[in-house]
Amino acid sequence: MPELPEVETVRRGLQPVMEGARVLKVEARRPDLRFPLPENFAERLSGRRIVSLGRRAKYLVVSFDCGPLLICHLGMSGSFRIEAAEGTSRPGAFYIDRSRNLQHDHVVFHLASPGARGTTRVVFNDPRRFGFMLFADDPDRHPMLAGLGVEPTGNELGGPLLAGLFRGRKAPLKAALLDQRLIAGLGNIYASEALWRAGLSPRRQACTMAPAAGRSHQRASRLAAAIRSVIADAIEAGGSSLRDHAGADGRPGYFQHSFSVYDREGEACRRPGCSGRIRRIVQAGRSTFYCPACQR
Repeated sequence: MPELPEVETVRRGLQPVMEGARVLKVEARRPDLRFPLPENFAERLSGRRIVSLGRRAKYLVVSFDCGPLLICHLGMSGSFRIEAAEGTSRPGAFYIDRSRNLQHDHVVFHLASPGARGTTRVVFNDPRRFGFMLFADDPDRHPMLAGLGVEPTGNELGGPLLAGLFRGRKAPLKAALLDQRLIAGLGNIYASEALWRAGLSPRRQACTMAPAAGRSHQRASRLAAAIRSVIADAIEAGGSSLRDHAGADGRPGYFQHSFSVYDREGEACRRPGCSGRIRRIVQAGRSTFYCPACQR
């Protein structure tokens, strides 16, 4: 499942083509993805101008000059492909030929983009059909977005805030990091990587991030900084390409080459001076990778 950095990479790839563009028409080549497409989906989008392309957690949010927002989720295998009117794609330097089978091209947006010659197509391809597109009149009240926690990309996520979120929570720290009601968009890969950077065990109780009154927020501040840095580094690298992820221009992400613990079971810890080896455990049905020697 793409995590926040992968979705942000896709957003940045689509933004120059989509923002300010007029939707000439929409082809909905099937009535549903994971969920049924909204009623009159193509008709309600045709003729509207795209004002902005944003992201909330792992969701793309398209705002128009009128009408509801469009919420998009990539699911397990969803991707967007940008094509010129004559059918040529716009590949990056390290192009991955993603699924081009027309039976998996489920939604096609025909756009008149500012400054572009002719029309541009933005194609949503999803072999497994776990992605979805839904309308939202009020994003703060939509079931997919309501109740999401703080974004881990800015300075809002600091030690005092993190300590407050975890106060009284006896769940393992890794499980608390994956609670989307607390921190939105943080997934399995980057939670493991952030905990390694902070030198904190995924097994420790989340409430240990909340110090007693008058005590320092040192642990929580260290973890908050690690979360922000790992997300920033992953976005800069274009995310992590493990199976299905590639940007809108076809380029893969490269952060998987910088993993310190994820998917490195049995390998030597990369922290200078540490002689430990990476261990894999299962927490809530998901793999956690960490170094038991230096993560306490």
